Amino acid sequence: MHERSELSVTPRYSQAILQMAERLNIVLPAHFGGRLKNLQRVPIGWQDELWDAFCEASDDPLIGLRLGLEIQVGHLDSLGMLLVTCDTLGDALNELVEYAPVISDGGEFQVQHEAGLVLIDYHPNFQVRQAERVEAALGSIVNLTRWATGGRFRPSAIWLSHPPLDDPSRYEALVGCPVHFSADGCRLSFSADQLTLSQIQANSALRDHLRQLADQVLAEVGRLSLVGEVERLVRAYPRRGKENIAAQLQISGRHMHRRLAEEGLSFKSLRDSVLQSMACHMLNSDQRLAQIAEQLGFSDENAFTRAFRRWQGVTPARYRDRQRAHLLRGE
Repeated sequence: MHERSELSVTPRYSQAILQMAERLNIVLPAHFGGRLKNLQRVPIGWQDELWDAFCEASDDPLIGLRLGLEIQVGHLDSLGMLLVTCDTLGDALNELVEYAPVISDGGEFQVQHEAGLVLIDYHPNFQVRQAERVEAALGSIVNLTRWATGGRFRPSAIWLSHPPLDDPSRYEALVGCPVHFSADGCRLSFSADQLTLSQIQANSALRDHLRQLADQVLAEVGRLSLVGEVERLVRAYPRRGKENIAAQLQISGRHMHRRLAEEGLSFKSLRDSVLQSMACHMLNSDQRLAQIAEQLGFSDENAFTRAFRRWQGVTPARYRDRQRAHLLRGE
């Protein structure tokens, strides 16, 4: 949805890098700290530079993983507190998937279930220091989830798509679970029964307030200007349903439904409006009705005719005849 130049990161995460560098006596150019002053969001290009300088100046190949394992709740903006105030680990994961852009547009999380395991997949969109940043992202989940559940969370394994950056035994010593390399993706797994783990900071009233704050952050970075984006995507991909359109927007169908409902809209009403407009335009051409129906994602011409009659009060054929009659009369 966003061009790379529009991607951004919360300055609190950038501050975590600077704080760790200071703590470990890693010398970084002074201008990095100055850049963060009064910034609402950090452009992804600046974050790329910070990560590159941070890793280059460190003598530890696993500095990214170590950063993730030391991340604090406050470094993740309003999302950090939102996650830890959820009632259960499962609830927190749902919020993570929907609100990850609060932290950064540079990657997204997906949760899958497989053979009694929960898999948290991480899909990075980084072009600089991708391996270190993936390790930081997965490490931060391990760290904060352990903290939020009072130390009861037990990861089963971590998979990384890149080769080890250091002795593989160091990884397991740091994260406390097996780590597999050169995998087909980047993910963290744990047993599904842990989804019901209660969180020590659970607070439903505070959670609801923090969700509103997270919504505001997403609105400020353009992630909740949904109406125009939904209309654009339906026009581009009229055959796709709600879940596919939501996936294009990097949010869940549930979240899209809730945000549209707050504006008094629904996905169906928006989609119908777009399809109606497209259908009227297409009927000015010589395309057969069956072709138009297929392009708009209807199962057949009859389904298209029923929908169009509901929209316009007449059949597509009658509408086309009227339009042609208007043209002949010069109207």
